[in-house]
Amino acid sequence: MKIMSGNSNLPLARAIAGYLELPLTDASVRRFADEEIFVEIHENVRGEDVFIVQPTSYPANDNLMELLICIDALRRASAKRITAVVPYFGYARQDRKPGPRTPISAKLVANLITEAGADRVLSADLHAGQIQGFFDIPTDNLYAAPVMAADIQARYGDQSLMVVSPDVGGVVRARALAKRLDNAPLAIVDKRRDKPGQSEVMNIIGDVKGRACILIDDIIDSGGTLCNAAQALMDAGAVSVTAYITHGVLSGAAVSRVNNSALKELVITDSILATDATKNSDRIRVLTIAPLIGEAIRRIADESSVSSLFD
Repeated sequence: MKIMSGNSNLPLARAIAGYLELPLTDASVRRFADEEIFVEIHENVRGEDVFIVQPTSYPANDNLMELLICIDALRRASAKRITAVVPYFGYARQDRKPGPRTPISAKLVANLITEAGADRVLSADLHAGQIQGFFDIPTDNLYAAPVMAADIQARYGDQSLMVVSPDVGGVVRARALAKRLDNAPLAIVDKRRDKPGQSEVMNIIGDVKGRACILIDDIIDSGGTLCNAAQALMDAGAVSVTAYITHGVLSGAAVSRVNNSALKELVITDSILATDATKNSDRIRVLTIAPLIGEAIRRIADESSVSSLFD
Protein backbone atom coordinates (compact mmCIF):
# COMPACT_ATOMS: atom_id res chain seq x y z
CA MET A 1 0.00 0.00 0.00
CA LYS A 2 1.17 3.51 -0.85
CA ILE A 3 -0.17 6.95 0.12
CA MET A 4 0.23 9.78 -2.38
CA SER A 5 -0.85 13.40 -2.15
CA GLY A 6 -1.48 16.36 -4.38
CA ASN A 7 -0.98 19.92 -3.16
CA SER A 8 -4.52 20.51 -1.93
CA ASN A 9 -4.06 19.41 1.70
CA LEU A 10 -0.57 18.11 2.40
CA PRO A 11 -0.89 18.33 6.23
CA LEU A 12 -3.89 16.00 6.17
CA ALA A 13 -2.10 13.56 3.83
CA ARG A 14 0.94 13.55 6.15
CA ALA A 15 -1.29 12.93 9.18
CA ILE A 16 -3.01 10.02 7.42
CA ALA A 17 0.36 8.56 6.41
CA GLY A 18 1.56 9.02 10.00
CA TYR A 19 -1.48 7.15 11.33
CA LEU A 20 -0.72 4.29 8.93
CA GLU A 21 3.00 4.47 9.74
CA LEU A 22 3.85 4.86 6.08
CA PRO A 23 5.88 7.49 4.22
CA LEU A 24 4.17 9.57 1.58
CA THR A 25 5.00 8.39 -1.92
CA ASP A 26 7.84 10.39 -3.42
CA ALA A 27 6.20 12.42 -6.17
CA SER A 28 6.26 15.97 -7.48
CA VAL A 29 3.13 17.86 -8.50
CA ARG A 30 4.23 21.12 -10.05
CA ARG A 31 3.29 23.65 -12.68
CA PHE A 32 4.84 24.84 -15.90
CA ALA A 33 5.20 28.56 -16.54
CA ASP A 34 1.73 28.69 -18.11
CA GLU A 35 0.20 26.97 -15.00
CA GLU A 36 -0.27 23.59 -16.68
CA ILE A 37 0.04 20.81 -14.11
CA PHE A 38 2.80 18.22 -14.35
CA VAL A 39 3.02 15.11 -12.16
CA GLU A 40 6.03 12.84 -11.80
CA ILE A 41 6.20 9.80 -9.50
CA HIS A 42 9.75 9.12 -8.34
CA GLU A 43 9.33 5.56 -7.07
CA ASN A 44 8.02 2.26 -8.38
CA VAL A 45 4.25 1.77 -7.95
CA ARG A 46 3.78 -1.22 -10.27
CA GLY A 47 1.34 -3.66 -8.71
CA GLU A 48 0.75 -1.41 -5.68
CA ASP A 49 -2.50 -0.43 -3.95
CA VAL A 50 -2.25 3.38 -4.13
CA PHE A 51 -4.41 5.96 -2.29
CA ILE A 52 -4.31 9.58 -3.53
CA VAL A 53 -5.33 12.14 -0.90
CA GLN A 54 -6.68 15.22 -2.69
CA PRO A 55 -9.71 17.26 -1.54
CA THR A 56 -11.12 19.27 -4.46
CA SER A 57 -11.57 22.47 -2.45
CA TYR A 58 -10.62 26.01 -3.54
CA PRO A 59 -9.22 26.41 -6.14
CA ALA A 60 -11.56 23.58 -7.11
CA ASN A 61 -10.63 23.36 -10.79
CA ASP A 62 -6.87 23.27 -10.14
CA ASN A 63 -7.19 20.67 -7.39
CA LEU A 64 -9.53 18.54 -9.49
CA MET A 65 -7.07 18.58 -12.42
CA GLU A 66 -4.23 17.62 -10.05
CA LEU A 67 -6.28 14.63 -8.90
CA LEU A 68 -7.11 13.54 -12.46
CA ILE A 69 -3.50 13.85 -13.63
CA CYS A 70 -2.22 11.96 -10.57
CA ILE A 71 -4.68 9.15 -11.33
CA ASP A 72 -3.56 9.06 -14.96
CA ALA A 73 0.12 8.97 -13.95
CA LEU A 74 -0.52 6.04 -11.60
CA ARG A 75 -2.57 4.17 -14.19
CA ARG A 76 0.21 4.51 -16.74
CA ALA A 77 2.71 3.38 -14.09
CA SER A 78 0.75 0.11 -13.71
CA ALA A 79 -0.56 0.59 -10.18
CA LYS A 80 -2.73 -2.40 -9.24
CA ARG A 81 -5.57 -0.35 -7.71
CA ILE A 82 -6.03 3.42 -7.49
CA THR A 83 -8.28 4.91 -4.80
CA ALA A 84 -9.12 8.60 -4.96
CA VAL A 85 -9.36 9.83 -1.36
CA VAL A 86 -11.41 13.03 -1.70
CA PRO A 87 -12.28 14.18 1.85
CA TYR A 88 -14.12 17.20 0.42
CA PHE A 89 -15.84 16.47 -2.89
CA GLY A 90 -16.09 19.73 -4.84
CA TYR A 91 -19.14 20.48 -7.02
CA ALA A 92 -21.21 18.28 -4.66
CA ARG A 93 -23.87 21.00 -4.26
CA GLN A 94 -24.67 20.73 -7.98
CA ASP A 95 -26.21 17.30 -7.54
CA ARG A 96 -29.53 17.85 -9.39
CA LYS A 97 -31.20 20.19 -11.86
CA PRO A 98 -32.76 23.04 -9.86
CA GLY A 99 -34.06 24.59 -13.08
CA PRO A 100 -34.02 24.15 -16.85
CA ARG A 101 -30.74 24.21 -18.79
CA THR A 102 -28.54 23.71 -15.71
CA PRO A 103 -25.78 21.08 -15.28
CA ILE A 104 -25.45 18.24 -12.81
CA SER A 105 -21.79 18.98 -12.19
CA ALA A 106 -21.35 16.40 -9.43
CA LYS A 107 -22.14 13.66 -11.96
CA LEU A 108 -19.71 15.18 -14.47
CA VAL A 109 -16.91 15.19 -11.86
CA ALA A 110 -17.73 11.58 -10.96
CA ASN A 111 -17.39 10.65 -14.65
CA LEU A 112 -14.06 12.48 -14.92
CA ILE A 113 -12.59 10.67 -11.90
CA THR A 114 -13.80 7.30 -13.19
CA GLU A 115 -12.59 7.87 -16.75
CA ALA A 116 -9.18 9.05 -15.51
CA GLY A 117 -8.67 5.55 -14.13
CA ALA A 118 -9.71 5.51 -10.46
CA ASP A 119 -10.84 2.09 -9.23
CA ARG A 120 -12.42 3.34 -6.01
CA VAL A 121 -13.41 6.59 -4.28
CA LEU A 122 -13.29 7.43 -0.59
CA SER A 123 -14.97 10.64 0.60
CA ALA A 124 -16.37 12.17 3.80
CA ASP A 125 -19.86 13.54 4.44
CA LEU A 126 -20.96 13.90 0.83
CA HIS A 127 -23.43 16.76 0.48
CA ALA A 128 -26.05 14.38 -0.91
CA GLY A 129 -26.16 10.62 -0.51
CA GLN A 130 -27.13 10.08 -4.15
CA ILE A 131 -23.67 11.23 -5.26
CA GLN A 132 -22.45 7.73 -4.40
CA GLY A 133 -24.72 6.52 -7.17
CA PHE A 134 -23.10 8.90 -9.66
CA PHE A 135 -20.02 6.67 -9.64
CA ASP A 136 -19.87 3.34 -11.45
CA ILE A 137 -17.02 2.24 -9.17
CA PRO A 138 -17.10 1.38 -5.43
CA THR A 139 -17.54 4.56 -3.37
CA ASP A 140 -17.27 4.84 0.41
CA ASN A 141 -18.80 7.81 2.21
CA LEU A 142 -17.32 8.32 5.68
CA TYR A 143 -19.14 10.19 8.45
CA ALA A 144 -17.50 12.69 10.79
CA ALA A 145 -20.32 12.24 13.36
CA PRO A 146 -18.36 9.84 15.64
CA VAL A 147 -15.44 12.31 15.86
CA MET A 148 -17.82 15.21 16.52
CA ALA A 149 -19.89 13.27 19.06
CA ALA A 150 -16.80 12.40 21.09
CA ASP A 151 -15.72 16.06 21.13
CA ILE A 152 -19.21 17.26 22.10
CA GLN A 153 -19.41 14.74 24.94
CA ALA A 154 -16.01 15.82 26.24
CA ARG A 155 -16.79 19.56 26.15
CA TYR A 156 -20.55 19.84 26.58
CA GLY A 157 -21.57 16.50 28.06
CA ASP A 158 -22.59 18.05 31.40
CA GLN A 159 -25.00 20.52 29.77
CA SER A 160 -28.60 20.19 28.58
CA LEU A 161 -27.96 19.61 24.88
CA MET A 162 -30.21 20.18 21.88
CA VAL A 163 -29.06 19.11 18.41
CA VAL A 164 -30.26 21.54 15.74
CA SER A 165 -30.50 21.12 11.97
CA PRO A 166 -30.06 24.46 10.16
CA ASP A 167 -32.62 23.40 7.54
CA VAL A 168 -35.14 20.67 6.85
CA GLY A 169 -32.75 18.89 4.46
CA GLY A 170 -30.23 18.24 7.23
CA VAL A 171 -32.60 16.47 9.62
CA VAL A 172 -31.23 12.97 8.90
CA ARG A 173 -27.69 14.13 9.68
CA ALA A 174 -28.81 15.90 12.86
CA ARG A 175 -30.83 12.89 14.01
CA ALA A 176 -27.82 10.60 13.56
CA LEU A 177 -25.69 12.88 15.76
CA ALA A 178 -28.47 13.22 18.35
CA LYS A 179 -28.65 9.42 18.59
CA ARG A 180 -24.93 9.29 19.38
CA LEU A 181 -25.44 11.91 22.10
CA ASP A 182 -27.68 9.63 24.19
CA ASN A 183 -30.72 10.48 22.08
CA ALA A 184 -30.52 14.23 22.67
CA PRO A 185 -33.63 16.18 21.57
CA LEU A 186 -33.80 17.63 18.08
CA ALA A 187 -34.81 21.04 16.73
CA ILE A 188 -35.02 22.41 13.18
CA VAL A 189 -34.47 25.89 11.79
CA ASP A 190 -37.14 26.61 9.20
CA LYS A 191 -35.78 29.06 6.63
CA ARG A 192 -36.51 30.34 3.17
CA ARG A 193 -33.64 30.80 0.73
CA ASP A 194 -34.24 33.62 -1.75
CA LYS A 195 -31.03 33.10 -3.73
CA PRO A 196 -27.73 31.19 -3.32
CA GLY A 197 -25.69 32.33 -0.32
CA GLN A 198 -28.59 34.24 1.29
CA SER A 199 -31.30 32.98 3.60
CA GLU A 200 -33.98 34.31 5.89
CA VAL A 201 -34.71 32.44 9.12
CA MET A 202 -38.43 32.01 9.54
CA ASN A 203 -39.07 29.86 12.61
CA ILE A 204 -37.55 27.46 15.15
CA ILE A 205 -39.28 24.08 15.30
CA GLY A 206 -38.67 22.82 18.84
CA ASP A 207 -38.22 24.33 22.29
CA VAL A 208 -34.59 25.44 22.66
CA LYS A 209 -35.09 27.61 25.76
CA GLY A 210 -32.39 26.92 28.36
CA ARG A 211 -30.56 24.51 26.06
CA ALA A 212 -26.97 24.41 24.82
CA CYS A 213 -27.62 24.11 21.09
CA ILE A 214 -25.37 22.14 18.74
CA LEU A 215 -25.86 23.14 15.09
CA ILE A 216 -24.76 20.38 12.72
CA ASP A 217 -24.19 20.60 8.95
CA ASP A 218 -21.86 19.28 6.25
CA ILE A 219 -20.67 22.54 4.64
CA ILE A 220 -20.21 26.14 5.73
CA ASP A 221 -19.49 28.41 2.77
CA SER A 222 -20.43 32.07 3.18
CA GLY A 223 -21.65 31.45 6.74
CA GLY A 224 -24.81 33.55 6.33
CA THR A 225 -27.29 30.71 6.94
CA LEU A 226 -25.42 29.41 9.99
CA CYS A 227 -24.97 32.83 11.62
CA ASN A 228 -28.64 33.70 11.04
CA ALA A 229 -29.66 30.38 12.58
CA ALA A 230 -27.42 30.97 15.60
CA GLN A 231 -28.99 34.37 16.20
CA ALA A 232 -32.50 32.95 15.85
CA LEU A 233 -31.69 30.23 18.41
CA MET A 234 -30.32 32.78 20.90
CA ASP A 235 -33.43 34.92 20.38
CA ALA A 236 -35.52 31.83 21.14
CA GLY A 237 -33.82 31.41 24.53
CA ALA A 238 -30.87 29.11 23.88
CA VAL A 239 -28.07 29.30 26.46
CA SER A 240 -25.36 28.95 23.81
CA VAL A 241 -24.96 27.91 20.18
CA THR A 242 -22.00 25.89 18.92
CA ALA A 243 -21.73 24.74 15.30
CA TYR A 244 -20.09 21.50 14.17
CA ILE A 245 -19.49 21.47 10.40
CA THR A 246 -17.52 18.86 8.47
CA HIS A 247 -16.23 21.00 5.59
CA GLY A 248 -15.08 24.54 6.37
CA VAL A 249 -15.18 26.12 2.91
CA LEU A 250 -15.42 29.58 4.54
CA SER A 251 -15.24 31.68 1.39
CA GLY A 252 -15.26 35.46 1.16
CA ALA A 253 -16.04 37.22 4.44
CA ALA A 254 -17.23 34.04 6.15
CA VAL A 255 -14.57 34.05 8.90
CA SER A 256 -15.34 37.68 9.77
CA ARG A 257 -19.05 36.85 9.78
CA VAL A 258 -18.47 33.96 12.21
CA ASN A 259 -16.29 36.14 14.46
CA ASN A 260 -19.08 38.72 14.75
CA SER A 261 -21.94 36.22 15.14
CA ALA A 262 -23.85 34.77 18.08
CA LEU A 263 -21.92 31.51 17.72
CA LYS A 264 -19.96 30.51 20.80
CA GLU A 265 -17.67 28.39 18.63
CA LEU A 266 -17.44 26.95 15.13
CA VAL A 267 -15.83 23.52 14.96
CA ILE A 268 -14.72 22.23 11.55
CA THR A 269 -12.61 19.30 10.40
CA ASP A 270 -9.34 19.37 8.48
CA SER A 271 -10.95 17.93 5.33
CA ILE A 272 -10.07 21.31 3.76
CA LEU A 273 -6.77 23.04 4.46
CA ALA A 274 -7.47 25.91 6.86
CA THR A 275 -6.65 29.43 5.67
CA ASP A 276 -4.61 31.87 7.76
CA ALA A 277 -7.81 33.75 8.64
CA THR A 278 -9.35 30.52 9.92
CA LYS A 279 -6.27 29.62 11.95
CA ASN A 280 -6.14 33.08 13.52
CA SER A 281 -9.80 33.12 14.55
CA ASP A 282 -10.46 32.47 18.24
CA ARG A 283 -14.01 31.37 17.38
CA ILE A 284 -12.98 28.54 15.01
CA ARG A 285 -11.47 25.23 16.08
CA VAL A 286 -10.31 22.38 13.83
CA LEU A 287 -10.84 18.68 14.55
CA THR A 288 -8.75 16.18 12.65
CA ILE A 289 -10.34 13.32 10.72
CA ALA A 290 -6.96 11.84 9.73
CA PRO A 291 -7.39 8.76 12.02
CA LEU A 292 -10.88 8.16 10.61
CA ILE A 293 -9.67 8.30 6.99
CA GLY A 294 -6.51 6.38 7.84
CA GLU A 295 -8.50 3.55 9.44
CA ALA A 296 -10.83 3.43 6.43
CA ILE A 297 -7.83 3.20 4.11
CA ARG A 298 -6.37 0.38 6.21
CA ARG A 299 -9.64 -1.55 6.03
CA ILE A 300 -9.99 -1.05 2.28
CA ALA A 301 -6.43 -2.32 1.79
CA ASP A 302 -7.14 -5.31 4.06
CA GLU A 303 -10.47 -5.99 2.31
CA SER A 304 -12.35 -5.65 5.62
CA SER A 305 -15.52 -3.76 6.55
CA VAL A 306 -15.55 0.05 6.38
CA SER A 307 -19.19 0.46 7.47
CA SER A 308 -18.46 -1.20 10.84
CA LEU A 309 -16.48 1.95 11.70
CA PHE A 310 -19.82 3.62 12.38
CA ASP A 311 -21.65 0.87 14.26
